[in-house]
Amino acid sequence: MKVAFATQDKVRVDAHFGWAKSILCYDVTPEGSRFVEAFDFDGKLEEDGDEDKLAPKLEAIKDCAILYVAAIGGSGAARVVALKIHPIKVPQPEVIGEILLKLQDVLKGTPPPWLRKAMTKDQPRAHDFDDELDEVQHG
Repeated sequence: MKVAFATQDKVRVDAHFGWAKSILCYDVTPEGSRFVEAFDFDGKLEEDGDEDKLAPKLEAIKDCAILYVAAIGGSGAARVVALKIHPIKVPQPEVIGEILLKLQDVLKGTPPPWLRKAMTKDQPRAHDFDDELDEVQHG
């Protein structure tokens, strides 16, 4: 499962999604985590009502299942959720490595329903009722 972290210092989740200087992506399994990619952003990142600045960030996280942020605006959250990504807000800056370890522990046990759903992002559905439409004969 791919997980993204909004960060200013590349060590902690300490950034508002729209203002983040970087987004780090990791692959996480019950056995461990692996750094995948860092996306760096520059320019005017502070709050300014410019929704277009979110486009490159949304593109960077499009194949992630979870996004950790310090904060996220309503429209940003809606756009993240529309990509089937579960945003998680941390109440205070938290070290990314510690979050990864906690997430691995949860994956080793019985993950909560929201996490099980996030883990299946981009996997084919096990059962699609549209494939089984039977013609009804009336008669």
